[in-house]
Amino acid sequence: MKRLFQLTALLVLIFSGAVNAQQSWDLQRCVDYALENNIRIQQQDINSQYYENELQQAKNNRLPSVNGGLSNSFNFGRSLQYDNTYANYNSNQTGGSLSANMTLWNGFILQKSITKADLDLKAALADLQKAKDDISLYIVAAYLEILFAEELVQVADAQTEVTKLQIERTGKLVDAGSLAKGSLLEIEAQLAREELDLVNQQNSLQLAYLNLYQLLELPSTEQFKIEKPVLPVVKANGSLLNSMEVFRQAVNLRPEIKSAEYRLGSYQEQVAIAKGSLYPTLTFGADYYNSYNNKYEDFNGDKISLNDQLKNNERYGLGVNLSIPIFNKGQVRTQIKNAELQVINQEYELQNTKNVLRKDIEQAYTNAVAALKKYMASNKAVESMQEAFRYTEEKFNVGMVNTVEYNQSKNNLTKAQSDLSQAKYDYIFRTKILDFYNGIPIQL
Repeated sequence: MKRLFQLTALLVLIFSGAVNAQQSWDLQRCVDYALENNIRIQQQDINSQYYENELQQAKNNRLPSVNGGLSNSFNFGRSLQYDNTYANYNSNQTGGSLSANMTLWNGFILQKSITKADLDLKAALADLQKAKDDISLYIVAAYLEILFAEELVQVADAQTEVTKLQIERTGKLVDAGSLAKGSLLEIEAQLAREELDLVNQQNSLQLAYLNLYQLLELPSTEQFKIEKPVLPVVKANGSLLNSMEVFRQAVNLRPEIKSAEYRLGSYQEQVAIAKGSLYPTLTFGADYYNSYNNKYEDFNGDKISLNDQLKNNERYGLGVNLSIPIFNKGQVRTQIKNAELQVINQEYELQNTKNVLRKDIEQAYTNAVAALKKYMASNKAVESMQEAFRYTEEKFNVGMVNTVEYNQSKNNLTKAQSDLSQAKYDYIFRTKILDFYNGIPIQL
């Protein structure tokens, strides 16, 4: 029974592993999943909802405020009677009121507050877009890192296969007496080193996947394999937009620039709001009051009915109120000065944001140019190393070179292939960053 249980568990594990192995995610799916589940983006979305509520409240502030009230009191001893005289008796009096108040004009503070809240909301939405753009770039970088790691695993695996074939050929030459057994031992040691390198590359691949899982907020147990896209061909005559051309385009598109501009407008509106406190405030008000007392009697000693009391006790009024600021300890003037300082500070912040964007674009452009040059040089190096290794291998097979020279040539080829792969993925990523700044969606 125990053996049957172990066999069943083994089959379940094999089946679940096969299901996981069949899962395949392309770049777009990774990006979409991250945008939907990343905690930072969700927090930024909540922040934008907060400012959306603030905008709605700023609009609602133009509406009148209406309040109602009910009161009930038990009176003992001397109390005011209906005929305006006092007598000793216990009574129960119920009253109700309704009031309304509306600001007619307050130095345009209401209108400016709506404009400010709208700019704050736009800035929050721009920050949300910036967070989405950042996570998209992180996902693309992690995705390309996996592709690069997979390519290095393939290179390392191919090298071990070549070495295994060479061990087989060398073994035959040793058996035939054409080579010393030391040559075979040295190649076998080379295979051991290459197998270790293969394991290291496989570990790097797993770490690259782990990095992607964590960016996606996925536990490492929910594994999948990424799809290998058809990567763009790196051309020697490939042209890149000048960094200043990209910057001129990006400064009109990037959400971090728009966010800083919206916040500058918000602070400017805050100055107008502070200045509005220097002007009078005109408000309109209306109120209504009524009450009932269970002990009220008329001159004949008859109890006055509820209906009659409500008719006789009702009280209402309408009016306007003009509040004129005369002296407020200099608070308004201080608020205006501080608001103007915030405007100046935000102007510096806007310029600094533009400077950071320009530097990032210049860095991305310089890195892309350098990666292209490195790719072209690495491509030539691979071609030369392949030919050199082929020639060395032929001489090794006939005993014209020793094992050390053979291994050195083989290692040179492996390094050149690794450098080529690194330069290729580095160039692709840098060009995608430039496209990203230029308003072109990132696709592989």
